Amino acid sequence: MALLKFTTYTAFTLSLTGLALYRKHLVSALLCLEGLMISLFTTLATISQTLATATTMTQPIIMLTLSACEAGAGLGILVASSRTHASDHMKNLNLLKC
Repeated sequence: MALLKFTTYTAFTLSLTGLALYRKHLVSALLCLEGLMISLFTTLATISQTLATATTMTQPIIMLTLSACEAGAGLGILVASSRTHASDHMKNLNLLKC
């Protein structure tokens, strides 16, 4: 159990560090967000198995559903920005421009 906790904590901190430091491309930001969601899903699944109550059993499923929605929205933004700006560089994307 200690190895699983260490692995999920490490994955979360590495993904958060990657999201904070390396934001040059939109794809790398989306991959870091997916790493965050996977580590949170693993943590919630582990907690729900150890507690074994009815209220904690649905939390990993809800988290997985939100992660899939986030991935779909992120890929949609990636395709739209690639078509309009011809790249996925974050500095080219300015949301205040019309």
